[in-house]
Formats: sequence, C-alpha cells, structure tokens
Amino acid sequence: MGEFKVHRVRFFDYMPTAIRAMAFNAHTERLALGRMDGSVEIFNFADRYFQEKVIPGKDSRSIEALCWVGGRLFSAGLNGEITEYDLENLRPKYSLEAYGGPIWTITSNSQGAHLAIGCEDGTVKLFEVLEESIQFERNLDRQKGRIISLSWHPSGTQIAAGMMDMIRVFDVPTGRAVQRLLVDRGFGGSKSRETVVWSVVFLSDYTIISGDSAGKVQVWDGHTGTLVKTHLVTKWDVLALSVSKDESSVVVGTSEGTVIQFQFIAPTLQQQQDKEWVRTRTFKNHTHDVRALAEIETAIVSGGMDTQLVVRPLLEKFDERSHASALRKIQFPHRNLVFCAKKAGLLLFQFPGQLELWRLGESDGHGKPGDSLPLKRKPEKLLHLKRKGEDHICCSALSSCGGWLAYSTMSSVRLYRLQTDNNDISISKVPKLPKILRSAHQLCFSSDSSKLFAASSQSSVLVIALSQSECKYVHTLKPKSGSRQPIHLMTNSVDGKWLATANSDCEIHVYNVQKLKLHCIVPVYGSCPSAMGIHPTTNNLTMVHADQQIFEYSIVEKQYTDWSRKLQKQGLHNLWLDRDTPVTHVTFNPKNPEQILLHDMHMFCIIDQSLPLPDQKTQFYNQMTLRSLSEQERPSHLHAFKICKTFQDLLSVSLLDDQSLVMVERPLLAITCQLPAPVRQKKFAT
Repeated sequence: MGEFKVHRVRFFDYMPTAIRAMAFNAHTERLALGRMDGSVEIFNFADRYFQEKVIPGKDSRSIEALCWVGGRLFSAGLNGEITEYDLENLRPKYSLEAYGGPIWTITSNSQGAHLAIGCEDGTVKLFEVLEESIQFERNLDRQKGRIISLSWHPSGTQIAAGMMDMIRVFDVPTGRAVQRLLVDRGFGGSKSRETVVWSVVFLSDYTIISGDSAGKVQVWDGHTGTLVKTHLVTKWDVLALSVSKDESSVVVGTSEGTVIQFQFIAPTLQQQQDKEWVRTRTFKNHTHDVRALAEIETAIVSGGMDTQLVVRPLLEKFDERSHASALRKIQFPHRNLVFCAKKAGLLLFQFPGQLELWRLGESDGHGKPGDSLPLKRKPEKLLHLKRKGEDHICCSALSSCGGWLAYSTMSSVRLYRLQTDNNDISISKVPKLPKILRSAHQLCFSSDSSKLFAASSQSSVLVIALSQSECKYVHTLKPKSGSRQPIHLMTNSVDGKWLATANSDCEIHVYNVQKLKLHCIVPVYGSCPSAMGIHPTTNNLTMVHADQQIFEYSIVEKQYTDWSRKLQKQGLHNLWLDRDTPVTHVTFNPKNPEQILLHDMHMFCIIDQSLPLPDQKTQFYNQMTLRSLSEQERPSHLHAFKICKTFQDLLSVSLLDDQSLVMVERPLLAITCQLPAPVRQKKFAT
C-alpha cells in the first residue's frame, strides 16, 4: 500500500441539524428532506440513495412540512410562508405569506390541483396550483385551536384535520366541517394535558388513522365518526404516520426513536375475511424523536432529532439478499465540506454560518508503522470568517497555495486574499467582483491560483481571472447539451489546461481552459458521478459513480483507457459494489502515477493500476493476510485494490505535496454527544 505520514484531524466540529420533514415522490423516486436549519436535500432513491441536490438554508426560513406536486416541491413553516423551490437553480423560487400565522402542515390532493395548509389561527386554507405559482382560493370553516396535521381523502372531496383533543373532517366543496372525532386524553397525570393529534392519514375506504401526544394510534370510521380501535404504542408522543401506496400498511414514528408497523390483515388464520389493523413489527434504529416518515414500495424511510436518514428495507419485498435489502444509515453529506491547500498545509472547513481556516500540526519524529508521533507544533486555527446576511453558505474553495479563499451563498459570492507570515495571517476582501458573478453552486481555483471557476445556472461555468490588483471576468463555458441541471462536481488539471464538470443529469463535460471552449462530453452513464479527478501527469479523468462503478477516460484521446475497459469487462468485486456509502473524493499520488487515492465514509483506498484486478474468488480485504506472508509469497496474493479501514467516519482525505496524508474524521459518537438528551426510558433492573 505504501508508507505515509498521516495527519489525523478530528477538530472539524461538523454538526448536522435534525430532520424535520420529508416527502417521497414515487413517480421520480426522489425523497425531499427538510432540516431544522431550513435546508432541503434531494435524494435519488433509484441511484443508491445518492444525495444529488442540496438547497442551503436561511436564518429566517422554517420547514415544518414538505409536499410534492408532480415534479414541483413546496414547503411550509412556522414563519407563516409557503415556499416553492427552484430545483434547477437550488434556491427558493418564491415565498407566499398565508396570513394565518405559523403553518404546521401542508399537503396536496391526489390530483395535484390544490394544496391545503393548516394554520395557527384555526383555518385550513386551500391554494390552487397554477403552472408557475400557486393562488389562494378560500378558507374552510374556521376552528378554535390550531390545525396541526392534514390528510386529503384520495377522492379529493374531504380533508381530515388533526387538532388539540379532536379530529375534524371537512367537506371540501362546501367548506363545512361534517365530523368531529373526540380524542381521549392520556391516563393518570397526563389527563389534564391537551392531546395533540400530531399526524393523521385518510384512507380510500374512509378509515382515518391518527397518532397523538398521548402515545396512541387510533383507527376511526370516517363515515360515522366512531372510534374502531385504539393501540397504545408508547408512553410518549406518536409524532409521524405514513401509509403505503396500496394502503395495506401504516408506519408510526415515536418520541422513543421507535418505528412501528401496522398492517391491514386477518388477526387469525381462521378469520381470513375479517381484516383489521394489527401491530406487526417494531424497529429501533434511532436514539431520539422520529419526526418524519415515508413508506415507499420496498422500504421504510425515517429521520428525526438524531440527524441521520435511515432506510429500512422490508425483507419480504426481496427475493434474495443483496445490497438493496441492507439497512442504510445516511449520516454525512455526499459532498465536500473540507478543502485542502496542498502546498501550504492549510485546511478550510465549511459550516452553514462560517468558514474556519486551520494550519496543520508538524512533527519531526520517526517511528514504526502505526506509531503516534509527538507534535512539534500543534494544529492552529488561523481564521474564523462569518458569512454576511441570512443565507447559509452553499459552497466554498481554497487555493492550493493558500493565498485565495472564496465562498458563495444564494445571493452573493465573496472573494478574499490571504497572506500568511509565520504565525500571522492577514485577510483582505476583494472589493469589486464582476457583476455576472452573483452566486455559484460550486467554486474551484486553478492549480496555479490564476483563475477562479464558478458553476452558474444551466450547467455553465464562469471563468474569472485573478491578479494582485484586480479580479476580471473572462468567459462563460456552456455545455452543448442544453441541460438545465446544476453542477455538483468540478475539478481541473494541474497543468491548467482542462476543467471537468458533472451535473445532476449524469453529464460530464470537459473544457479546454486555454482555448475557452468545450473539448468533449464523456459518454453518459446512468448513475450520477459522486467524485472525479484529473491525473496530474496523464490528464486522464477518473470518475466514480453513485453505484460504485469506476471509469477512467483519456481527455486527450477522447475515449476510455485500456485499464478502464479491462475493469468494466472483468467487473468490480462484489464487496466493492455492496458498499453503502459513495466515494466522495478522488486524488492522485504524483510520486507514483499508477496510484489512485479515494475514500468514502468508512474506508480509504489506493488503487494500484500496475497490479492485477481482483476477481470474485480473490480475497478482497487482504491487508492483514499480506502482513502475515513472507516477501516471497506476497506477490501471488497482491491485487489492485488496497483498502484501509483504520480511519472511520471520514469526511475528507487529501495528499499534501510533502507526501503526507490528511485524514479528516468526524466520529459519530462526537455528534451523538452534542444532541439533546432523548426522552427518559426505564431500563430493566434500574
């Protein structure tokens, strides 16, 4: 594998915020997820749950609920606004004040023609969905007390509304409340507290299922307004409900972190005709409140206060065990938040509200492999740069020399000149940026720090020339495909000649920066690129996709390399393909051109192109075996993939110019320790 001195970095205090809402679009197989900081993430469930888009948050934005209408995404929050999102430019398209106080819920009818929102002032407001916007239509009968949850009947003629101590059923054409279902309060001391109906679902047979703060899941007859059955599932709150497409299953999320499944089945083998809602399974994959749920065709998706997105496959939906039937926990973003100045030994950490610049520590000690070396100089925080305005930072970049720093929000781009002198650092803002540089999805400096590349709208790239005295717009690089999707990856070559970009349409464009024109388009592969890099000596483009496939493309010859064709012909090892986190970074070792360095959350890998590729019979994770063999026996067991799992919970891996590796870890236990305390649960014998 080779010997490297490793900087083990654990001082990046990355802290994701809690998941507040989610909505699944069955037609496009996209899951929209809203967090407490107002950010929205889009996951492609048809492409190994890849996080293909992130819309950054804003201080004043609140997300209580999300809703898809066709391919359009809406949110509502306690700031009293309904927001539609521009999924091509990764920003809110517009926000509309509802004039009903804080909004607790938003939902659409099955026809996609109307939105209904539940407000603090007791109104259910209907909005008509137009081609480019939405328009207020009318209020349903106003109630005393806030509207917490809503569910349309599939016919679109009735709406069930969860409130305090009751559920109201509205007739949509007349706007009148036609049923009042009274919800029992809890037992004992909790009888004096109001019961909040946190979630409600309205089924096509006019059954209403509710979950409330007294820990009950109740089944109601919507025709008569009578209670059919009560299931007491927890001493705490039932916070979320979700129903399957065929309405045969309902999943429940609780404050204890459990997800409980109910199925509409016969309670005994003898009573096959008499079906009822029966509690069938309990899953415990969360430590805190489960605030959002979605039951999709093959899995239960859940999220909450512990910040992780959990995909729990339903094993009866699979014929055999595979990577698709394995439990998934998505804890880290599928994009870079750490940037390394390889020449200067600096690290830039991106937070929603600020940037931190650190200088790595130094050691002059020597030791055996695995030894911890004493530090001659400790890591030092050089800069804490707060963003301007309410918009959160969406991307940032640090030049390899450490002399330039840039970041972008949805409303502006800011560029800074850095000067380091021993222990002192000075920062100066570049005052006049080109007017065309308003915001960027991705930022990237050329290797010689003479240019800044900014990914703009419609997959275009702005080229900005940098000098000590000024910052000048040069050109806009545009793809010929006409794609409107945003760029999520961008990398350039060491010689400054090539720039490669990847967008959400799985398109990879390579530009000639010297001639300022499109050079070629890499053949489109069906899975989204998750990481890519240009080799410093061969100028070959290495791409890793969300489905774990690896390709190498010769930019000069405009074709896949022989090694790439050989790899695709033989196929990757199943243990590589079954990994559940995408590769998020690709880099190279200039001292050994045969080596490709890459990593995901759980492993660091060096691919040595001079060694044979492993077949399915080969022992894939063979590092321990190789150590136990003699020098004469090792060559027969070697293969190209050398994997190290010593470092876990990886956010970034970089190779400095001095041949030392920088491993940025964020232990999941450190994140868990910063979460608020979970609800108290009595444990056996305590």
